[in-house]
Amino acid sequence: MEIDPIKAITQEIESAAATDYVGMLTIKTANRTLHDAKCRPDPDPLYKDLWYEGEVCCLFSDSNLGKSIYAVQIAEEIAYTRNVLLVDCELSDKQFQLRYTDKETGVLHKFPEKLFRAEINPMRFEVKDYEDKILKHIEEAMHKFDCRVAIIDNLTYLCNGSDKSDEAGSFMMKLMHIKKMYGWSLMVVAHTPKRSLNTPISRNDLAGSSRLFNFFDCVFAIGNSALNKSLRYIKQLKVRAGEFRYGADNVIVCEVDKTGGYLHFTFKEYGSEYEHLRDRSQEDTTVRDESVKALLDKGRSYRQIAEELGIGKSTVCDIARRIKQQGVVRPAADADASDTSADPVLAGAKELFD
Repeated sequence: MEIDPIKAITQEIESAAATDYVGMLTIKTANRTLHDAKCRPDPDPLYKDLWYEGEVCCLFSDSNLGKSIYAVQIAEEIAYTRNVLLVDCELSDKQFQLRYTDKETGVLHKFPEKLFRAEINPMRFEVKDYEDKILKHIEEAMHKFDCRVAIIDNLTYLCNGSDKSDEAGSFMMKLMHIKKMYGWSLMVVAHTPKRSLNTPISRNDLAGSSRLFNFFDCVFAIGNSALNKSLRYIKQLKVRAGEFRYGADNVIVCEVDKTGGYLHFTFKEYGSEYEHLRDRSQEDTTVRDESVKALLDKGRSYRQIAEELGIGKSTVCDIARRIKQQGVVRPAADADASDTSADPVLAGAKELFD
């Protein structure tokens, strides 16, 4: 939106006059908070509905599923319109070059000039206070190359204790501070321990999950399909700015492909996560149903149960309906119990990958 400079200065003065400071706290009335925030533009999606401006985002998956490939693909798409810093702690420059070279012709893939790639210089590596220094150097690089978007691959190199709750929480507080200080958009790529192909992806699959998951503004993951080893699916696990569109009932199904020198994910279709899981044994199904029943007994809504167990809301509805017919559980909260429809696929949605 177009900003009137005189009006903006006036609003800034009025806001400062209505603001109090107590130590680290900035305090305004709730109404003033709404008014000041309304004067700023709404955040735009950086990459579809998976990541928005001003968010600290997390992309995670098991090893060898292509999360680094997907991270570069996201960085490339954003870099067509704005400067992006890709901090690559995974590949050497030669490995990166080979990944994006046509083996038959030797032609290199052409990235947009707004994409800057950084890697850790072994000649300048510092062990002492490593985590604070690498964050400081990333901050300095973003200023130098005028980047407001950064993708960091991966979390293990930034936070050695990412699987430990206290250390991970401390590191994420530093990252959130940088985001709020400059209004930057940051994505962190993370690992997950080896997981079974017969269970849905959930927040608990993120290494150091509980503390880390709570800090991120948005989280999505890559899953391996049991239908075909070349297929992957992308599932949203947490959303704040946008809509929750790609849950268990509407995952984005892709195929890892290399066209010339371009290694990337190619969009195939939208589908259910359960289509890509190995068949559950009767024992697994019983355990899942018992977990749903226990959470219903505690008064959890269908949506809350779906998020906690990492399953689709429609699946929760079906299980709850079956259990209720047996007369062994009380209904969930009325506001949610009446909603038994799965999240719809967005009508006329464009393909995720062009």
